Amino acid sequence: MAEYLLVESQGRYAGPGSRDFLGDAERLAAAGHTVTVLLIENGVTDGVGTGSDAVERLLEAGARVWADGFSLEQRALAALLRPGVRQVGMDEVAEQLLRPAVQGVWH
Repeated sequence: MAEYLLVESQGRYAGPGSRDFLGDAERLAAAGHTVTVLLIENGVTDGVGTGSDAVERLLEAGARVWADGFSLEQRALAALLRPGVRQVGMDEVAEQLLRPAVQGVWH
């Protein structure tokens, strides 16, 4: 099975592309692949409050969902992070992305 780091930078307010991208991540996780989704820039809006159904389905499929701490702080959203979504720094993201088996995809 493959290992993926999928980066969502747009969020649900940018249109259906974010929902579709997170749906792809969900299908990869459901198929048994190791999936980490990083929410960054405006994508962090999917990981706060009631967030999006897509993030809930990702978590249920076994994917890890991370939210960039800097992006959360810039938008004053860090305190609103939903359960199951973990705030991370770029050091953790770089460590994950530099692993030889990990395939990175940015949206």
